[in-house]
Amino acid sequence: MNSKFLLILFLIGFVPFIFTNSYADWKDGPIESGNFGDSAFERDFGDVKLLDAYFGTLDNKIEVETGDSNVPFTIEFANVGTQDITGIEGKLALPLGFSGSDGPGNAIDANTNTNSLAGTNFHLTFYVNLDKNTQIQQYSGTVKVDYSRLRESGVRSSFSTFDFKVTGDSTINVRASESFLTSLKSNNIVVDIVNDGTAPISAVDVTINNAQTSLSSNTASITNIENVLILESSWDLGNIAAKSYDSFIADVYVPESLKGETLRIPLSISYYNTHGDKETISKILDFYIKGLIDLTIFNVKVIELSGTQMVIGEIINEGNEDGLFGFVTIDGNGDSNIKSNTQFIDEIETDAPVPFNVPIEFDGEPKYGEHDVVITVRYKDSVRDEIFLPYETTIVVNEISEVEENSFDPTMIVIPIVLVIGAAIFIIRRRKKQNN
Repeated sequence: MNSKFLLILFLIGFVPFIFTNSYADWKDGPIESGNFGDSAFERDFGDVKLLDAYFGTLDNKIEVETGDSNVPFTIEFANVGTQDITGIEGKLALPLGFSGSDGPGNAIDANTNTNSLAGTNFHLTFYVNLDKNTQIQQYSGTVKVDYSRLRESGVRSSFSTFDFKVTGDSTINVRASESFLTSLKSNNIVVDIVNDGTAPISAVDVTINNAQTSLSSNTASITNIENVLILESSWDLGNIAAKSYDSFIADVYVPESLKGETLRIPLSISYYNTHGDKETISKILDFYIKGLIDLTIFNVKVIELSGTQMVIGEIINEGNEDGLFGFVTIDGNGDSNIKSNTQFIDEIETDAPVPFNVPIEFDGEPKYGEHDVVITVRYKDSVRDEIFLPYETTIVVNEISEVEENSFDPTMIVIPIVLVIGAAIFIIRRRKKQNN
């Protein structure tokens, strides 16, 4: 009886050793408070938990590229313990290609000189140099945090590993296809948004600011965007890769009153950088406003003058600016054997038609009848750009009429009169222009 009772007691005491590890048994041992082995919920008890690591300062992430030096590198932590901690110091270990601001071989240290209350966050900011041979990619690092609990002697240490990225740096510039606009007409401007940096940008939006609503009084005083008409004011360009650009077209009508002035168009460019932060920058496009030179050639015909056949005609300028250093050239077209000949006509003013008369010369024997010719007006505008206006037409060249030697030629009287009248008109127009 006693032996049976002892056997039962022995078996009851031995059962816990058999079933201790038969459930929820991880490789590091059974589940205990704060230790979950290698499961998806694995964690260890500690006072410090790493939240984020990035280049920049607290709440201000920045883009960096290879070769940058003395760059702030911030790591955010949370005090998840039940007690306040003090004397917080950090040591940073980064892979090859990164060093402290004091140079290679020196420790990368940081300290906050503050306390962290239980349940609050704190951060450490280190200063780092990037070697020129580092790549734009993701890296891993390790940080050691030393601290002490309040009302407790000794120093505790916490080690954390983290990933960080060398993002590259986006650099935004603006350029236009033209530096000059023309008054009294609509100008199509191709504007390039250029990413000269090493990091891509996304969701790029461009807006033309209205000086009366979007700019400060100081800025509005240096722009005259309110005096022109722009058909569109915003463009969505999407993503722009590093070392590339995207473009949009702005249709700008410039009134006559802005001739000779500089037009300043303020742009607001918003985009998302590689950290996912939205940034907005301002740029200004400057344009010089030229006058309009709008020429038309008309009344072209052939006359005979003193035994010489001449192509005459008129040029009218319907713009608001004179053409400078004008020339008229006639060239044969097709099978015409008329030789090239040029006349200098000086300024092509806006207040009256400008006549021209170019003698006809033949390459070889004269051919009479119809000739296809090209009359080209060459002139320069106010910025000294040379402009060519070709005009194709057909003229009729007749045989020169024969006149008896002793007969009276009325042109001998008409020519001097015409020359005197022409010279008088030229002088009057010159004086009138100088007075104006």
